[in-house]
Amino acid sequence: MNTEHDITNVVLVHGAFADGSGWRHVYDLLTARGYRVSIVQNPLTSLEADVAATNRVLDLQDGPTILVGHSWGGTVITEAGVHPKVAGLVYVSALAPDAGETSAQQYEGFAPTPEFVIDVGDDGYGYLNRDAFHAGFAADLSEAEAAFLADSQVPVDMAVFGTPVTVAAWRDKPSWAVIATEDKAFDQAMLQHMATRIGADITDVPGSHAAFISQAEVVADVIVTAAERSAAR
Repeated sequence: MNTEHDITNVVLVHGAFADGSGWRHVYDLLTARGYRVSIVQNPLTSLEADVAATNRVLDLQDGPTILVGHSWGGTVITEAGVHPKVAGLVYVSALAPDAGETSAQQYEGFAPTPEFVIDVGDDGYGYLNRDAFHAGFAADLSEAEAAFLADSQVPVDMAVFGTPVTVAAWRDKPSWAVIATEDKAFDQAMLQHMATRIGADITDVPGSHAAFISQAEVVADVIVTAAERSAAR
């Protein structure tokens, strides 16, 4: 590694109801292998704002970069992934709309997810229900880990899910997908459909929606694979 042709930059993008600290395990694994890892802190106030936050981090990269998104972060990287420094995309139990589509449209025709309970305030911002958080978001984490995630969650303006993306980076960039088979945020058929439609190289892993934490080793390995194969292209 670390030849002039290697891809050593990785940018990680979190999803709704979370912040960048959830990537800590993936960060540690990748930096130990010599990667330069940056973590975006999405404001979750609009698609435009989250894409802008991601682009600011991409602008700081010193060369080709693998862009990774979890959950709502998949929509963000779909738009931000057209950045010229992005060489490949990794979707971790993530949304993957096409140009002109909204995130909400991805759910159409698929089974509901009753354990993933969102409480929406009068201001239009949503939180995951505290009592349902462990089962719905992080069933394979300890109660203490899930409690921290629940108590540190970042509310999302629910209008983001009705905002269409203007471009789809996966149409021009190679893509990989990690799908958690016990994810309660998305129907499994929906996750498989999205990943297959974008032509992603799919890795299934046992885990909850928080598989980016509980299965950090698998996620890190897929990111390394994406970096190596994107460099080879």
